[in-house]
Amino acid sequence: MQIGIPKETKTHEYRVSAPPAAVQSLVAAGHQVVVEQSAGAGSGFDDDAYRAAGAAIVDTAAEAWAAAMVIKVKEPTPSEYGYLRDDLVLFTFLHLAADRPLTDALLAAGTTAVAYETVQLDTGGLPLLTPMSEVAGRMATQVGAHHLSRFLGGRGLLLGGVPGVDAADVAILGGGVVGTNAARMAVGLGARVRVLDVSHQRLIYLDDVFGGRLQTISSHPGAIAEAIAQADLLIGAVLVAGARAPNLVTRDMLGTMKPGSVIVDVAVDQGGCIETIRPTTHDHPTYVVDGVVHYGVANMPGAVPNTSTRALSNQTLRYALALAADPLGAMRADRVLARGLNTFRGQLTHAGVAEAFDLPAIDPLGALAA
Repeated sequence: MQIGIPKETKTHEYRVSAPPAAVQSLVAAGHQVVVEQSAGAGSGFDDDAYRAAGAAIVDTAAEAWAAAMVIKVKEPTPSEYGYLRDDLVLFTFLHLAADRPLTDALLAAGTTAVAYETVQLDTGGLPLLTPMSEVAGRMATQVGAHHLSRFLGGRGLLLGGVPGVDAADVAILGGGVVGTNAARMAVGLGARVRVLDVSHQRLIYLDDVFGGRLQTISSHPGAIAEAIAQADLLIGAVLVAGARAPNLVTRDMLGTMKPGSVIVDVAVDQGGCIETIRPTTHDHPTYVVDGVVHYGVANMPGAVPNTSTRALSNQTLRYALALAADPLGAMRADRVLARGLNTFRGQLTHAGVAEAFDLPAIDPLGALAA
């Protein structure tokens, strides 16, 4: 199969879907790989490295998108919708539940679109989302601490304080992969950390792992309201696989937060769990609502592309190899991969996306069997 690797088009998105080592594995499996010129430059991989791995370098995005299967990092932007077609297999992050225009474009084109974020293990784990959640969780604390700086509109607090001066309060909504990694960084910097989650078992796990160095709280509206009123930094880390994130913090609740406090909503690419969040870019990462700084960059890991590219490809490569060998057969044989199917031959095949837009959907295995 011919596999295309286009250059990412999202603002300040420096990741690439496959480093040269992954391309070498795809070529060794008998596939032809075409890489758009400079696609890997932002991650530190030049065209010569791809040539050495066996790829052909093409001059334009159109040439990369002409392949039978395209592997990307981020969802297609409007400038790429014209490349979608009914004989294309697209393997990338999609986040369709927060993107009706892209959903409509994929359905209209009849594209077979497999989303990294909905490839799901029988245990509920999300193996392709996990590495980027680890990166984004750690970055959430870093960027939140940075934007607490007074010159950026924050409260002028050092996250960990100093001897004789209190540390900042950090509240994390969600104790999954993002929340755990955010907590790890916040605790390491010396902040006072609260993690809220609906799962008591997860709270037990976090209490054990952190040895009592953070406070675990059972999440409900009253607890959330109390936590955000105390927080200097609020991190949204709530995920429902493939579906729109639940809205946990309303506009009215912002009035209880301290002026200059900071919100970092990692769930923004799934619609966000803060009512007032909206997607921003690395160029203009923040805005202020009711005196509270909002950070809503939807591709946070793109700021550390060398780390992110390698971490992502470590997990996606095995599934990319399976899809390239036999796209439909691979999904029919592996329900973990089949759960990643979001659109197929003009049909929506993920219930969470269908619910977000009140659209009909068909079970992915049912669609593949037809």
